[in-house]
Amino acid sequence: MKLGFIGLGIMGTPMALRLARAGHALHVTTIGPVADDLLKQGAQHLATAEQVAAQSEIIFIMVPDTPQVADVLFGERGCAKAALKGKTIVDMSSISPIETKRFAQQVRELGADYLDAPVSGGEIGAREGTLSIMVGGDENVFARVKPLFDILGKNITLVGGNGDGQTCKVANQIIVALNIEAVSEALVFASKAGADPARVRQALMGGFASSRILEVHGERMLNRAFNPGFKISLHQKDLNLALQSAKALALNLPNTATCQELFNTCAANGGSELDHSSLVQALELMANHKIS
Repeated sequence: MKLGFIGLGIMGTPMALRLARAGHALHVTTIGPVADDLLKQGAQHLATAEQVAAQSEIIFIMVPDTPQVADVLFGERGCAKAALKGKTIVDMSSISPIETKRFAQQVRELGADYLDAPVSGGEIGAREGTLSIMVGGDENVFARVKPLFDILGKNITLVGGNGDGQTCKVANQIIVALNIEAVSEALVFASKAGADPARVRQALMGGFASSRILEVHGERMLNRAFNPGFKISLHQKDLNLALQSAKALALNLPNTATCQELFNTCAANGGSELDHSSLVQALELMANHKIS
């Protein structure tokens, strides 16, 4: 199948690689260079999203935020400049649910299908093909794209119509942020109280407090391994979507707001490009104590 992939960053590159290694012809474009591994798999590097759309049956998008998706779709050299009738757009970015519904409507008016399919699982999940994929769109379109999702992930769910995938992703990011904060708070508390935080983590892994965040990000915190799998700046963007949506719904998300303030503290201290597990550093700053 002729596939397009637009956006080859930390997540996009390993995802595109999995599609190429599965035997699909890939046409790609991105800001910056394309990974050598992807070119060796036969991916064709094109200059614009318009060219990618023209050459592809299904076009995947994986870019940072809502304005970038809008540009990829409807910009001067965007996908909409190509003949889209009969094609399918699959936006796997994490963006505004409200804008997603508008984008989907515009794409359908051009004769194409649209799925919003944001993911969770980070760089490791993208590389290993174990992403959770939250999909919004028509059931028949989902069924047609499902074999490609199966190459990229393990937990693949059609949540509802267009925009519902993005709503689910925002909910996911609320849960992840609050769990990172809880693990950070627990390890800072244990360490400052004089306990070995590594042994505390080990003990907690066998009980009801066990979680994927405690397993992976707890270890990152202990080892100070804050090279980005998912950057603080991107999690700030996602929590901003949550808080904006909450305002529109007259809904209070107090702990989401607290986590955003902790991320803001990290960013103010130069940590925007670090992994979101480095949120622990904001609590360490307030405690005047590092866990390791």
